[in-house]
Amino acid sequence: MTKDELRLLLEDVRHGRLEVDAALDRLKTLPYEDLGFAKVDHHRALRKGFPEVVFCQGKTTEQVVEIVQRLCGNNRTVLATRAAREVYEAVRAVFSDAVYSELARTIVVYRGERPQPKGKVLVMSAGTADLPVAEEAAVTAEVMGNHVRRCYDVGVAGIHRLLDKLEMIRWAQVIIVVAGMEGALASVVAGLAEQPVIAVPTSVGYGASFHGLAALLTMLNSCASGIGVVNIDNGFGAAALASAITRMITGPE
Repeated sequence: MTKDELRLLLEDVRHGRLEVDAALDRLKTLPYEDLGFAKVDHHRALRKGFPEVVFCQGKTTEQVVEIVQRLCGNNRTVLATRAAREVYEAVRAVFSDAVYSELARTIVVYRGERPQPKGKVLVMSAGTADLPVAEEAAVTAEVMGNHVRRCYDVGVAGIHRLLDKLEMIRWAQVIIVVAGMEGALASVVAGLAEQPVIAVPTSVGYGASFHGLAALLTMLNSCASGIGVVNIDNGFGAAALASAITRMITGPE
């Protein structure tokens, strides 16, 4: 339930268009619903502007399907991340319109009226090997109501590829930069852009990259201003932060 929906519900009760018992029935799963193995947060959209997102990794297929069913019951678009294809197939057996991205490992079940995209988010990747994380960020930002542009394989090993994209950089309100190896791309982009840059280190790289730790430390130690850093491979977290920023810029729905 969103703020606008709750406001309309209260107005309906106030003006006698809805009985109190009917309103209570619609509110009965707030603030959360206890499934035994999970407590589904039906208040998330009210607090954060988007419903709870399902992190599939570590959950059984049956658990994911039931959580998605409960969330979709509120006529809300549901996003699931880190989803294997077999999990998608099980979700699709219940929701035939579920959309799967093999690269991003995301499942989206669209419900209700889709909001018009308002924010402008640019997702950049240093290399093609970073695309799974970059696409997780891009899909998440799109589902959360943003115009998203992609600018991939523009790492510092061929800096001229990045310099050709200055117009795209200027278009964005927030820039997400995804990079493995030494993670230098975020610093370069932040040196060119006035917008907030959200840096995402990836676990791509040879042994001394320590599964993304080298890129993480590079991003944290950047001398360029305006960079925020999320956890290794956390494309979802970067997009959620970007969406919070664009909502502040564009205003609520």
